[in-house]
Amino acid sequence: MDRPARHVAVIDIGKTNAKVVMHDLAERRDLAFRSTTNAVRRDGPYPHYDLDRLFAFVVASLGEVAEGYPLDAIAITTHGASIVLVDDDGLALPMIDYEFDIAGPESDAYDAVRPSFSETLSPPMGQGLNVGRQLFWLQKRFPDAFARTRWILTYPQYWAWRLTGIAAVETTSLACHSDLWSPQRGDYSSLVDEMGWRDLFPKRRSAFETLGPLLPDIADRAGLGDRGRIPVACGIHDSNASLLPHLLSRSTPFSVVSTGTWIVSFAIGGRAVRLDPTLSTLGNADAFGRTVPSGIFMGGRDFDLLTESRPEAPDEATIASVVERGIMALPGQTRGSGPFPDGPGGWSVGPRTLTNAERTAAASLYAALSTEAVLRNIGADGPTIVEGPFSRNDLYLAALRELTGRPVSAPAEGTGTSAGAALLALGPDAAIQPSAERALPDRPLPNLERYRATWSATAKAFRLEETA
Repeated sequence: MDRPARHVAVIDIGKTNAKVVMHDLAERRDLAFRSTTNAVRRDGPYPHYDLDRLFAFVVASLGEVAEGYPLDAIAITTHGASIVLVDDDGLALPMIDYEFDIAGPESDAYDAVRPSFSETLSPPMGQGLNVGRQLFWLQKRFPDAFARTRWILTYPQYWAWRLTGIAAVETTSLACHSDLWSPQRGDYSSLVDEMGWRDLFPKRRSAFETLGPLLPDIADRAGLGDRGRIPVACGIHDSNASLLPHLLSRSTPFSVVSTGTWIVSFAIGGRAVRLDPTLSTLGNADAFGRTVPSGIFMGGRDFDLLTESRPEAPDEATIASVVERGIMALPGQTRGSGPFPDGPGGWSVGPRTLTNAERTAAASLYAALSTEAVLRNIGADGPTIVEGPFSRNDLYLAALRELTGRPVSAPAEGTGTSAGAALLALGPDAAIQPSAERALPDRPLPNLERYRATWSATAKAFRLEETA
């Protein structure tokens, strides 16, 4: 590229929604975007995603967001825990929805070959959240289709392959609780060789690497055929995209909380701790391949369920009343994962008695309490930067600041995933200024410590009852 990239189209495929964004690297803001729901299809052999529909949306949206702007590059980011099997004609098998429960004899047999946490830093997770379990299940259930597989592609790189025709895999997705990666060796885990999968993975590339130009026929379909050769970066896992701007601009220690369907926390330069696989802590890999202590819980999904997708910002009186009366969304809303896998979930009171604002206040406090527990479990230190939808939730931010006793900030512009993925176009040696932060209200929360003590005691008491 003759000049530094400025206008980058970012393809951002999330678990719930997919979008294409035109991001301005000079102004650090999104200029245009298109979005669509990312619904799971229930036909076929198992729940799966309609990748052809998403691809048609991506192609059309690339042309739409680029209207009126030069297009310097395309970058890609997607959710994790997903893998795509392709053959010479396209999909060898549909891309499985990781929330599909693949329990059964195949999944039971997988437990006998699954590598240890000490090797992979990948905790055991339910449904199909460990990609190794998905691959094992697919191979056992659909041996003929699996045998036709030419490539196993990590999810961002599937889209890069569709756009460029070049197959690749990348470490941020390989290391995302997949069971496929050994951080200590910087190579595939023993599972990959034991199952004979190594030759099915194409060359591993850096997230920053340009795989190739956008294929001419796709450029024509998008109305970009007159733009010349448009480079496509290899791509990155979405939470790691949120982390990247801070790796390029901040000194340690700090932590980043990337929010969406999942709330994923990263501790950079924090305290030394022993990660606990039973609490959904793990070792992610950042864009440079370095291991990062991390922890996850399904905070965005929990928030939507708790508020019935009708959030209403609470005023000060509502917040004070919720805290004083002990109205709580109890620990462990998603059983079996997160920092309270054995928590009772549910509510401390009948939720039908609550207003939308009261439910939103309790759901925001639940998310903050759970995030603080995750940050403690991964040894977080220094300021906390919140990216994504919860960066606009003032109660969540204020509660997290008070609970951690450390500064909390939120970016003023752009979503973390889009802004971070766009930086791939600058290459790994880029140095940037920290993003502008929005001013947060100074909101004291009286009695929050007492509220936390009661909330935490509920989880502990429930665990004791369960093990009695």
